[in-house]
Amino acid sequence: MPFTVTMIPVYILFKWLGLVNTLVAVILPALFSAFGTFLLRQFFVSIPYDLEEAAFIDGANRLQILWHVILPLSKGALATLGTFTFLFQWNDFLWPLVVLNSDEVKTIPIGLTAFQSAYGSQWELVMAASLIALIPVILIYLFNQRFFTESIMLTGFGGR
Repeated sequence: MPFTVTMIPVYILFKWLGLVNTLVAVILPALFSAFGTFLLRQFFVSIPYDLEEAAFIDGANRLQILWHVILPLSKGALATLGTFTFLFQWNDFLWPLVVLNSDEVKTIPIGLTAFQSAYGSQWELVMAASLIALIPVILIYLFNQRFFTESIMLTGFGGR
């Protein structure tokens, strides 16, 4: 279900919780996405059952298998999910526009619209601000790039 369908009920819930006009209201809906569920499910299905079985034979319980076997293997998938979620939220315009009112907590896409007015746009300022807004995206990608290559190497590991 698209987020625009559930946006008003989520806004009413956040207003009831007192989270309107806070950055928590922007971050919280992104933590529970269908995209993340499907991405991680597909990755977990591709992990060979033999690894879980070997850890179980070695005396590990379910929590130890998750913590010491599954999670280290899923660094790449978690980094991918974190990067995509960050990019989706970093570029989101509609939800922050609805939930944020104060200038102190507005996001960059909303701030970029301040450079545009009915009398014209200051394109040189918009481009400079867009370039500055690109820096965190590049840093997140460069930080997570090693996890991407690790996950690509693990895809040849085999499956069920």
